[in-house]
Amino acid sequence: MRISFCQGLLTGAIILNLLILYYVSRAQQQMMEKRKELGRGTRRSALPVSGVGGGLGLFGEAGREARGNGVDGHNRGPRVTILLREFENFENYVGDVANSFLHQRPELPFLAVADISPYPPLVLSEGARLLVLAPSPDQPPQAHRPEFHVQTEFVLLVPDGVELEQPRSIERLIRELEGEGGGPVRLVAAPVLARSAVQCLHLRVNLREWTATYSPAASGSSGSVCTALQGDAVVLIRTEDLFNLSVPLGRPLFPTLFIQTSLRGWKVKLLESPCISANHRPLFSSAHNQWKADTRLKAATGNLMKSFGLKRLLMPDGKEQWYGCSKETSRCFGTVQDDTPDYLYLDRWTPPCCLRALRETTKYVINILESSGVRYWLEGGSLLGAVRHQDIIPWDYDVDLGIYLEDVPNCDHLKNLDSGSLVDANGYVWERAVEGDFYRVQYSEANHLHVDLWPFYPRNGVMTKDTWTEHKQDVEFPEHFLQPLVPMPFAGITAFGPNNPRAFLELKFGEGVIENPQYPNPAKRRLDRSKL
Repeated sequence: MRISFCQGLLTGAIILNLLILYYVSRAQQQMMEKRKELGRGTRRSALPVSGVGGGLGLFGEAGREARGNGVDGHNRGPRVTILLREFENFENYVGDVANSFLHQRPELPFLAVADISPYPPLVLSEGARLLVLAPSPDQPPQAHRPEFHVQTEFVLLVPDGVELEQPRSIERLIRELEGEGGGPVRLVAAPVLARSAVQCLHLRVNLREWTATYSPAASGSSGSVCTALQGDAVVLIRTEDLFNLSVPLGRPLFPTLFIQTSLRGWKVKLLESPCISANHRPLFSSAHNQWKADTRLKAATGNLMKSFGLKRLLMPDGKEQWYGCSKETSRCFGTVQDDTPDYLYLDRWTPPCCLRALRETTKYVINILESSGVRYWLEGGSLLGAVRHQDIIPWDYDVDLGIYLEDVPNCDHLKNLDSGSLVDANGYVWERAVEGDFYRVQYSEANHLHVDLWPFYPRNGVMTKDTWTEHKQDVEFPEHFLQPLVPMPFAGITAFGPNNPRAFLELKFGEGVIENPQYPNPAKRRLDRSKL
């Protein structure tokens, strides 16, 4: 059989194409293998944990050699990383803590974590590494993310200045946590011997009200189970759980940790006997260094509360700590648009510091009105709050009072406001409002939380005004609601209101307004009553 020229040419072209495809495929395979190898090398080089003498791998040579000696004796590598987060640059014992753990358990990775590179630099032995959280422009993001530097199943969080005396005590913590079987107990803790007593607390975080409340927790038969700790302790947590928190290693560590875990319904078991001792007591060698540490702790706590949106802490001893606005600062929210303050869009109510300022301003203004002989009454939403809560509505942002226009000349704080504003001896600002013909009393020149005073006058038995706003409750009403005015509890004081508050409110807001709470502008934001 003879092969024509065309057939030979076609056969050659097919063979040539097959050869090309073979070599291209082989080249692609080799390239992929090189990329995989390069990726592994890049990942190793992208995870340096800087220590003395430059960047090293995650565990160093000693760590890699020890992986065959697992803490559980099953030759599967270390199950727990020792992590020290709370220490001060100006005085610390991080090196001693690392040496203590590595002397007893050299196979365990030890990681010190700092926000920025410590100065003076830490002196760490081989096997202990430093992780700096602050990003650097010359390194990839994972170099500063702790979840890339912990490859064990558990993390043991330890405070500065402690010492490991019983090598097997770490296994005890692991057994306790594993024994919970993945239930609500997701952390196990043990007190530090010879340090401040550790107290088990119940922590309730109410983000809607910007408040965290601590209270003593009851003890159980095999240790206390609670939602927060106070005092020096070591805490064991699964690595997966720790790094599923939005801020796993914030400072202060324990408040940061337990605020997040309590919101998730997790609990911590505090064992009765300590497994760690305090090698350094006190932790700081001078009163000045202690003061520096306390100052930094206070600043870190303030930053934490701001980032988590918490304005008020109720402590176990009943004391309060405030982190919101004050008379010297601006209020916690900006100009209100469409009667809907910004915090309502965040599913939060009025910050407690703002409510406190409104209560103080209301008490102050009412005292001056009463002493000046100015007749007043609770108006609008403030009257609604008095009837519902005996207080300001939890999501309201100002207080409204009606006054008799003819009584204005009796009050020195009001009668001359046409010529400008008045800052009185207590720092409150009295002014005529720019939005209309009414008066406003602000908490301070810096903080514009305020009480509005609406002047009415009677005409043919009806209380009226010369100017009106677009608020639906700003309407005329019969004067008989004010004859007489009646006392009622409001915001911690006794104020005066209309003699038939239900009829007054339903005239202004509609029938059933007391029993059916709603945000000021439901078209913009509606109240989910199931959350009340």
